[in-house]
Amino acid sequence: VQLVASGGGLAQPGGSLRLSCAASGSRFISYYMSWFRQAPGKELEWVSSIDGNGNVANYSDYVKGRFTISRDKIESTLLLQLGSLKTEDSAKYYCTRGWKSKMDIGTPRGGQGTQVTVSS
Repeated sequence: VQLVASGGGLAQPGGSLRLSCAASGSRFISYYMSWFRQAPGKELEWVSSIDGNGNVANYSDYVKGRFTISRDKIESTLLLQLGSLKTEDSAKYYCTRGWKSKMDIGTPRGGQGTQVTVSS
């Protein structure tokens, strides 16, 4: 599988963004998927995970109630809707296979991530 994240950009506090992660390959539906993020000078932080069918999702306490993870099985795309954005949400966001797993981050499969900047 090859993962390509997109949709990042500049948003104001309280605003929203929608991140996408396009996955190549035919086994997308079988993978649990996760989003992580990393701000400059900080460690990689888990954000959210979703099961293969899109029925079970989990969120970090920092984003619970503000972010929504989902997946489009037809398009083999992982989504993350970011809402009520805070400046501390600014980071590079990465998608990866696995439940709370970083397995693809930093590898050629994982891609470059997408930058989210929240600023007024």
